[in-house]
Amino acid sequence: MSVDYDVIVIGAGNAGLSAAATLQRGGQRTLLLERHNVPGGAATTFVRGRFEFEVSLHQLGGMGGPAPLRQVLDEMDVTRRVEFIEDDQLYRTVVPGVLDVTLPADWQGITEVLDSHYPGQRAALAAFLELVRDVGLWQLTARGNLHRIDAEIERLTGMTEVRRHGLRSFREVLDDFFTDERLKFVLASYWSYNGQLPSRMSFMDFSRILALFVETKPYQVVGGSQALSYAMLESFTEAGGTVRFHTAVERIVTRGGRAVGVRLADGETVSCKVVVSNAPATTTYTRLLDPADVPPAVLRDLGSRRMGVSATALYLGLDAPAAELGFTTAANFVHTDLAEETVARGMRSLDPAPFILASCYDVKPNGGAPPGATQLNLITLQYTDPWDAVPVADYQRAKYAYAETMLELLKTVAPEVRDVIEEAEIATPITMKRYLSQPGGAIYGFDQDVTDGWLFHDDDIKPNVPGVVLVSNWVTAGGYNSTIVTAARMCRRLLAVL
Repeated sequence: MSVDYDVIVIGAGNAGLSAAATLQRGGQRTLLLERHNVPGGAATTFVRGRFEFEVSLHQLGGMGGPAPLRQVLDEMDVTRRVEFIEDDQLYRTVVPGVLDVTLPADWQGITEVLDSHYPGQRAALAAFLELVRDVGLWQLTARGNLHRIDAEIERLTGMTEVRRHGLRSFREVLDDFFTDERLKFVLASYWSYNGQLPSRMSFMDFSRILALFVETKPYQVVGGSQALSYAMLESFTEAGGTVRFHTAVERIVTRGGRAVGVRLADGETVSCKVVVSNAPATTTYTRLLDPADVPPAVLRDLGSRRMGVSATALYLGLDAPAAELGFTTAANFVHTDLAEETVARGMRSLDPAPFILASCYDVKPNGGAPPGATQLNLITLQYTDPWDAVPVADYQRAKYAYAETMLELLKTVAPEVRDVIEEAEIATPITMKRYLSQPGGAIYGFDQDVTDGWLFHDDDIKPNVPGVVLVSNWVTAGGYNSTIVTAARMCRRLLAVL
């Protein structure tokens, strides 16, 4: 039977762009559908005055040397189209009056810095970081070989320490190695890149993130994540792919339980052999597909999982250089205190922001701010519930009041910041939910804590409905590296059977 396209990809976010470029360059006639007017999803920028604001990219891992993301972007002929800037440091962590520590992006350097701040910890740090590296590199390798995950798990039989600690919480492993709460706090800073507090985040996931950034270095993208999105789109269209913007998919059409195309919001039906969905798993299985076509076990699994955390972001255009404001690192984690409970409460309330990740894109300018100016993205993680409870009439007041609390926390590391604000914009979990069409405004997909990670849900990567493949951050770990790499690898396997 003739079809309009070999493959239709729903959604031009990171995973959708990666999937579309991989499939089209692999010889499959591919149609990419996107309901917005630009590619990228959360990987985008917006303009206010003299500034082009980065929406979501804080640091890009996986680009240094023969790293997984660089390999995938090379294969898609994307790397040459984008300029990348290597960060000199991992991050700076600040609790005013308690600690202020900046970590370099190498294992030995981390040991040296932390031992200088907290003497007598060198041996424990060396042992801990060696374990982190072993666990992290195993997971990065295993996630790249999901098609033979049984073999990867078998490989664990000879990795005693990895098996012993991998599925424990990050907090438990920290407590095994260290007693100084300040040292543990600094080491835990990357928890927000996963959306799970240290007591709920698996040590395996933490190790993957830290190993990724130390081994392959943190990078910025000149032109922001929008430049990366356009580069992947260009790779796709140059290979002959077709993209349609302002085009929403209403339904995945099935025949005999197998996907055979999509029906668009305007009623048009487009046929294909395979549908690749970058929509959330919940949306794909319960709205785009007829639930009768979805195995009951998959629907039960969806019902058992928790929506992940969302975020409130404050975008600032500042009329002053980054160095003058006191910023020497791109990633800056600022907390009010050391207590995890403070953050846990803040994630589910509109109390003053308990922490911010302040991303400064002009320590090494990426082009988003004019010369002599600075672009800052402040983000704090929150669930949608407290924002859903705000009456519509009070929403504007509530979001600006909350932004003030984020700004007050920023002032503890940049006291003069309020005097140089030229542009400001705020997005809440309500914004995330509306723009991204993600349930709960979740930015990392499902909550992935120590009991609910990718190893426990291999059905996510199986073809549960014939002719449908899911590639979004709801079926992998969230983040740029994971979504781009996993989507490309899944689609390379798909090419082998098309």
